[in-house]
Parts: sequence; C-alpha cells; structure tokens
Amino acid sequence: MPRAMLDYTKTILQKVSFDVKLFARELKKAISRLLPSEVNELRIWLQFFIVDKPELQPTLLLLKA
Repeated sequence: MPRAMLDYTKTILQKVSFDVKLFARELKKAISRLLPSEVNELRIWLQFFIVDKPELQPTLLLLKA
C-alpha cells in the first residue's frame, strides 16, 4: 500500500508540473504524508524529472528542509 501512495504522488506531480506554485504545494503535501524512505526515493525521481524543467529546480530545496 505505501508504494501505491508514492506512485500516486509521482502521477500528481507530473500532472501539476505546469504550475510551479501548485507543484510546490503538492510536493509539500507529499513530503508530509510519505515515509522517510519514500521521500528519499521521491527525491531521486524528482532530480531526474526536473532536468528539463528549470522553473521547477527550486522545489528541490523543499526536500532538503
């Protein structure tokens, strides 16, 4: 079940990636709901996902906080 939440989070983040504020809000929600190991996995996924999206680069700071 926890894996399903991580996959759902990735899907949501992909769908809202057009809006930086909405993306950041959903990322904050995901960080608060996921397990620490899932947050680490999300961090790795996010680094690859935003390579070609420079406007989303600042959201990586949310994962380091």
